[in-house]
Amino acid sequence: MEGIRRSNQTITGVVVSDKMDKTVVVLVNRLVKHPVYKKYIRRRSKFMAHDEGNAAKKGDTVEIIQSRPLSRLKRWRLTKILARQA
Repeated sequence: MEGIRRSNQTITGVVVSDKMDKTVVVLVNRLVKHPVYKKYIRRRSKFMAHDEGNAAKKGDTVEIIQSRPLSRLKRWRLTKILARQA
């Protein structure tokens, strides 16, 4: 198992807050199948991501990647902005 490194997980979401310095809050929606009723349920999670250049703005669709802990709540880094808010 030495030398084997898992590739970092990437997820896509929408920026819901950019009020902090070098940090954005990203909302990620996903569909989960209910174990009993077999219907799909919408689940959402908020992730704090590190944005070094304060490039992302509220409403932008972004891609974030898992990283080492950067602060108490930040475990993600912004990799790219996929779509800008019009």
